[in-house]
Amino acid sequence: MELPFFKYYFSVSLCVFFFHLSISAQEQKVADSLVKIYQEGNLDNSEKLELLRNLSFNEVNNLKLSLKYAEELIALSKLEKNYLYLHRGYFQKGNKLRLLGDLNKSLDAFFKSEEAATKAKYNIGQGTAYSSIADVYSVMGNSKNAQIYYDKAIKLLRKTDNSIGLASALLNAGDEYSKNKKYDLALRYFKESGEIFKKADYLSGTAYNLGNIGMVYAEQGKDVLAKNYISQSIKILEELKDYYAISDYLTYMSDIYLKQNDWTTALNYAQRSLELAQRYGLKDQISNSNLKLSELYQKAGNTAESFKYYKNHIAYRDSVTNLKSVQQMADLRTDYEVSQKQSEVDLLNQGKKNRQIMAISSAVSAALVFLLAFGMYRRYKFIKKTNVIIEEEKNRSDHLLLNILPEETAHELKQNGKVLAKKFESVTVLFTDFEGFTYYAEKLSPEKLVESVDYYFSKFDEIMAKYDLEKIKTVGDCYMCAGGLPFPTDDHAFKMIHAAFEIAQFVRDSKNNNPLNHTRFEIRIGINSGPVVAGVVGTKKFAYDIWGDTVNIASRMETNSEPGKINISQNTYELIKETINCEYRGEIEVKNRGMMKMYFVNSPKYKTV
Repeated sequence: MELPFFKYYFSVSLCVFFFHLSISAQEQKVADSLVKIYQEGNLDNSEKLELLRNLSFNEVNNLKLSLKYAEELIALSKLEKNYLYLHRGYFQKGNKLRLLGDLNKSLDAFFKSEEAATKAKYNIGQGTAYSSIADVYSVMGNSKNAQIYYDKAIKLLRKTDNSIGLASALLNAGDEYSKNKKYDLALRYFKESGEIFKKADYLSGTAYNLGNIGMVYAEQGKDVLAKNYISQSIKILEELKDYYAISDYLTYMSDIYLKQNDWTTALNYAQRSLELAQRYGLKDQISNSNLKLSELYQKAGNTAESFKYYKNHIAYRDSVTNLKSVQQMADLRTDYEVSQKQSEVDLLNQGKKNRQIMAISSAVSAALVFLLAFGMYRRYKFIKKTNVIIEEEKNRSDHLLLNILPEETAHELKQNGKVLAKKFESVTVLFTDFEGFTYYAEKLSPEKLVESVDYYFSKFDEIMAKYDLEKIKTVGDCYMCAGGLPFPTDDHAFKMIHAAFEIAQFVRDSKNNNPLNHTRFEIRIGINSGPVVAGVVGTKKFAYDIWGDTVNIASRMETNSEPGKINISQNTYELIKETINCEYRGEIEVKNRGMMKMYFVNSPKYKTV
């Protein structure tokens, strides 16, 4: 049996309170009293921040209302530029979303909580956010990421005076190692967390710690130790009225006694677990307890009772998780009925046997004809359905190919199985690169880095489509495109300049108007015109690319540009100088090229005569 995810109810809040079921009634009373103050609306913003934090934390009966308070706290924190409360708002939002089952949005909120805590220089907040990120990854089944963020949380919380926060991170990390059968490591973490909880006289933490140690011993087959630790845990949790955990621990006790062939005691623990879960409406535990009772009755040979509890297990899980078992039971019943029919046939009068054989033969013949006809019909339907699927997949493949290659190139590849390289006498090539990207890449999480780059490149793709230009590829934070191919045009340089100005304007606007606090960059743009060779490389993962000195010089133009500027070569300048305002920069030393003339494009407007 998989270890229960107590971290769902065992995360540390920003005020070092624990959110679990045993104190939910007390918290709700606090929330109800605070609502009156909230409705009066006589508080200044600093007081309202604290009120909203308390409302979101203490509202446990209505998670959506709690989430509303968290969103309001986030909005007010941004208005006040208060990163400490912004951290708290996102932390509460993450907790509520996790309890509502929206794990992806919960994870995003916890990452934003950590970022805000970092800006507020609040180490405790960073540590608890890391721990909650690890909790969500654990529930998602991503053990690798969970362990990474537990390590980060523990390392950071050791530097603070938040002993309860450190102990809970150690406990949840130990739980993660236990799930992955790293029992020695798990027990080491549990030992340290248990000592901290005991020193702080924190009974809930002590109870969970004892229970988790007991479950590890149960997994190791050390049943005496397991029963001792779990019994101690249950005793404390009963005093605290934390029934969620008790129900799960009782199921584990049932497992232990079942391994010892003490079926009666095992049944008693399983029934206590079910009764407790039903009394307090704990659906997950109701499902698990029914499954355990089904297993117990199956081992006792009582198929009817086993099936009854198994159906209850299915009903509470809302979906059938073991169709194979149900099918096996159906097959057994079918086999039994067939054997009963056969016995009746054997008892019939011998004198009627021949007539029965003839009747059966006729029926079988008719059945075979029917089956043949039915089979042909099914085959026809299958072929028809398959053809539809093939056509859909073909259209999907064509669409994907057109996303990778220019249309003309894609058609050539489909017809000939290869694409011949072509030379284009005059195209314009553009390169962009983000200023200081390497620095940000080292500081940002992988998720946030990809999100930020995608924000820009998606808009660049739209601009390319608008001006009928061809995106070639992206390499890290570098974006490369070209105009004048695969169909030659005379205005490729003119279109590229206008596209470059839209890119630069979009980057400027994004930096000045950034309501979601995404990472924003400065951008350098370089452009060159001239001949290139274009073609497709690769045999499995196709890539349309261009080569030649024109491409290299375009890259050098970008390297020698400045943030927010569009730097063009002499070649491009000659093509657009009559219609676009440019500023001559002089001759500039270029790596491996010597001195080259360069121009800044100052305005996309036409020159006035």
